[in-house]
Amino acid sequence: MEDSSYTADRIQVLEGLQAVRKRPSMYIGSTDARGLHHLVYEVVDNSIDEAMGGYCSRIDVTVNQDGSATVTDDGRGIPTGMIEKYGKPAVEVVMTHLHAGGKFDRKSYKVSGGLHGVGLTVVNSLSMWLEVHIRHDSVERAIKFERGELIERLHDIGPADGTGTSITFKPDPEIFPDTNFDDETLAHRLRDLAFLNKNVIINFRDLRNGREEHFHYEGGINEFVLSLNKTKGVLHEKPIYIYAEPEGMVVELSMQYTDAFNESIFTYVNNINTIEGGSHLVGFRAALTRTINDYARKYNFLKQNDEGFTGEDVREGLTAILSVKVPEPQFEGQTKTKLGNSEVKGIVESTLNSKLYEYLEENPKVAEVVVKRSILAAQAREAARKARDLTRRKGYLESTSLPGKLADCTEKDPAKSELFLVEGDSAGGSSKQGRNREFQAILPLRGKILNVEKARMDKILKNQEIRNLITALGCGIGQDFNISNARYHKVVIMTDADVDGAHIRTLLLTLFFRYMRPLIESAYVYVAQPPLYKVYRGSKERYVYTEKERDLAMEELGKGAQIQRYKGLGEMNPSQLWETTMDPARRVMKQVSIEDAVRADELFTILMGDEVQPRREFIITHAKEVENLDV
Repeated sequence: MEDSSYTADRIQVLEGLQAVRKRPSMYIGSTDARGLHHLVYEVVDNSIDEAMGGYCSRIDVTVNQDGSATVTDDGRGIPTGMIEKYGKPAVEVVMTHLHAGGKFDRKSYKVSGGLHGVGLTVVNSLSMWLEVHIRHDSVERAIKFERGELIERLHDIGPADGTGTSITFKPDPEIFPDTNFDDETLAHRLRDLAFLNKNVIINFRDLRNGREEHFHYEGGINEFVLSLNKTKGVLHEKPIYIYAEPEGMVVELSMQYTDAFNESIFTYVNNINTIEGGSHLVGFRAALTRTINDYARKYNFLKQNDEGFTGEDVREGLTAILSVKVPEPQFEGQTKTKLGNSEVKGIVESTLNSKLYEYLEENPKVAEVVVKRSILAAQAREAARKARDLTRRKGYLESTSLPGKLADCTEKDPAKSELFLVEGDSAGGSSKQGRNREFQAILPLRGKILNVEKARMDKILKNQEIRNLITALGCGIGQDFNISNARYHKVVIMTDADVDGAHIRTLLLTLFFRYMRPLIESAYVYVAQPPLYKVYRGSKERYVYTEKERDLAMEELGKGAQIQRYKGLGEMNPSQLWETTMDPARRVMKQVSIEDAVRADELFTILMGDEVQPRREFIITHAKEVENLDV
């Protein structure tokens, strides 16, 4: 039974404060945008922990005009009593000592998602300033820090109603190159937390632009799945839902089959998005495969001698949210992307085996849809196997037989090699002449590649441009993909700045996301940024990438300055293309990353799926954000 008291004597210190500011990436992963937003997540996670314990029902997150962030909850409030050992109030110890908190003895918190006493200390250490306001015992108290150092001791502010904690902090520009929070990133994270915690109301405000969002989903993860599938054709109206509490854990699953050709499975542990999966995901996959095979054989969908369904078969078209609560989670990496508890696999697998089979028995119409979906996927898998065999025989999946269109580089070390995927033969010719042949390879693409969002693997493998790409990269596709075989550690998409170029870029990114995702996760994928204009007067010239830069260059070069507009890469001669877009010393490239896999999955479905209306709405909503696009 969880102890509802949360007082100063619950705070334990495992070790003293270390130099977090010197090694911030050890604690928040990086100091880029991901690390910056991680600060907010750490504070919010503490409020969510209160909610999971049943002590908090509302969380307010605000981005203030000055760029600081405020997180307020109506939980019990961080304890303010004195800890005799340190001669300090508990809140000061929590904010200044690593591994100080109420989450170690499992009495104040049954499960938690924060960094076990590290989170608030890290946020405090990496903030220019941080202020805590605490309400309990009918009094509001406050304490303030600068770069982790106490500057205002805990003091009374005045009378207060209820209980709770409010933390306001401003990220330190000495640590973070960019301290501007992105409202979209925060809103999507808070939305996910509201789906995962159906009893909590989460309000988000951005005072910089007036944005306000209200997140509360009484349907919980069922609503999450329905939201993810709103632009897909679903095969059964209601998601399959399972909830169980085995061996001190909570296992919650919602899943729904669609007419898509890929799987969209997202897993969470104590509300943390485990983007690399882990033992809970392994257990779920094993249970799903076994249960559907057992049901199919019992009811003669599969004959005695028929080959059973593979995991790939039963997951095709599946959208699922798996949320588990684990008392003592063991994560691989400080920022928690993969669950390591080996015992969780068996608990999840056995729980879902029985519960899912029970569901199928009680819902035969849904069970029939699921099994027939798996049968179709198995037939498609066999067709894809034959296509793979044919492709292998012709050498397309082997790096020993490269496509004739590929102008390869002489460098054999993948870490030093770059592959440019270029739109059209004209641009391909210029880039082949302008490149550095030592480390830059060129693969021209003829027209638009197949939209893999609407195709199974057998059809994908019949597409010549995709086969050329698979061969050039050398690491396979889909289930056969092996990132260690990649022939280039920079894969650069280089297309024109027009509608066709944007479409080709999106098609390639869809292929990478759906069937070659490790390329993106390993930070191998880039998008080239060719200039839009050359501004020149006499022998002076400037290559610029935006209208603003163009106008500034016109002013700098003065009267008589002229403009050349580049509508396509083919308009540049080889030396210009090298100088502006391919020379490592001067080029501008954007690295492609997956900050939010859930959001990325939604976007690719919207942009490349069958549903027209969601795509139209997305384009209308985001049209103002588009820069430098010729129609």
